[in-house]
Amino acid sequence: MAFLDTFSPRKSIEGNDVRRFDYPEVFVLILSVILLAFHFDFSPTSMALLVVVCLPSLMILIYNYRRQISFWTSNIVIILLSAVIGSIQFCPIISLSLGALIGLRIILSSSENHLKLIAVAVVTVIIFYYVSVTLSTREIDCHEGWITPIILLGTMMVMLCHFRHIYHEYIHYETRAEQASGRLTTMVSVINKLTRFVPPQVWEPIVKADSSVTVYNKRAKLTIMFSDIVGFTELSDSLSADNLADILNTYMHCMTLIANKHGAVLDKFIGDGMVCFFGEPNSNGPRQDALDCVAMAIDMRREMRTLRQKWRLMGFEGLYIRVGITTGYCHVGNFGSNNRLSYTLIGKEANLASRLEAVAGKSEIFISESTHDYISHDYDCEYVGAFPLKGFDDKISAWKVLDPDENKGKLSKWVDHTLPGFNLHLNFRDMQDNDYQDIRSRLNLALERIEQEEQAVAIEISKASKKEVQHHK
Repeated sequence: MAFLDTFSPRKSIEGNDVRRFDYPEVFVLILSVILLAFHFDFSPTSMALLVVVCLPSLMILIYNYRRQISFWTSNIVIILLSAVIGSIQFCPIISLSLGALIGLRIILSSSENHLKLIAVAVVTVIIFYYVSVTLSTREIDCHEGWITPIILLGTMMVMLCHFRHIYHEYIHYETRAEQASGRLTTMVSVINKLTRFVPPQVWEPIVKADSSVTVYNKRAKLTIMFSDIVGFTELSDSLSADNLADILNTYMHCMTLIANKHGAVLDKFIGDGMVCFFGEPNSNGPRQDALDCVAMAIDMRREMRTLRQKWRLMGFEGLYIRVGITTGYCHVGNFGSNNRLSYTLIGKEANLASRLEAVAGKSEIFISESTHDYISHDYDCEYVGAFPLKGFDDKISAWKVLDPDENKGKLSKWVDHTLPGFNLHLNFRDMQDNDYQDIRSRLNLALERIEQEEQAVAIEISKASKKEVQHHK
């Protein structure tokens, strides 16, 4: 096996690819011509063949040690093997042995070179056959002597050497494939985790197109939304950190799903607030971007009703969303350094959206004049006045976006009414067909209790009135 190890590539201890010799056929060539020279008693013809074959073979042996396989070296080896086959005038056993080496070398070569190497082998065999017939009429006795068994044995050893080399390469590549698959799985898992920190509109082009990531931003017309929870700061003073985190995570989870549904870029979370915008990197036009942003804000306000009902059952009261929206030009893109980037936006319009959100009330969506011009034909809005906002010299006009369900009467999908001791919240969007009977029975039970309480109150009032009359008498 040590003899075979000198022929085949193998890995060193350090893991570097240490190349030995990839053309063991050369040893069979040298052995063959030396044996033929002995067989022909070192005749001039056999010595010429010995020199013609041995010199290139020795050059290949020296030059190709620790070098990669090349087409031209394979070509020379096939020519030399074909020359020996032609020179021995197609002695069957030896010719088949050397022909097997030629076939093996062609198989190991690149597929686009197969026809070239076959043509070279055929031409070389024919030429040297005619040269051999012309120069000498003496033929080798292929059935007697020890030349044929030795050459056949050498050929078998070379083929085993190639088989061992291919087998080890297969095992090596299989191991590397498993390692690469493991690294790929790990990388995909890590990327899936990292993408949760970046908007999908940002990371998807990078992953799909392998686009460059540099410090780059541009001026673009955006519709920007700022939102937060009214009363959250006051609530945080009276709640434990666990309950506060649970409320905040539930809120952010629901709002993120709505933002993704409408195609918004979720820029960042700021405490209990969030910043979203439309218009980059994908835009449907300024008007449609404004409509999508307002539709998203309305859905968030509706979702907040459901969340508020759940939190009331847990004992947390008075949580409402407020929103500020404006449309205008900002700079958006990658800000930061080559080591750390953030995809965000900066500009006066972003500050305006933040200021509008600050002056909005509970469950109110305030929009600027620029956004109102785009959406007023599709949504009912109410002018609320002009506000002096920090950072702006002139007063800013604002409109309040009304809930589309409020003007639909009986077709409304929401019923939400609260009084001291009374809380009614109906969300017809989430009701199932088999829920109506149960809801009706519970409402009827509530009405009976209201009638009983009302009668009890009436009786108490009547008794109090009689006592007061008797007292005056």
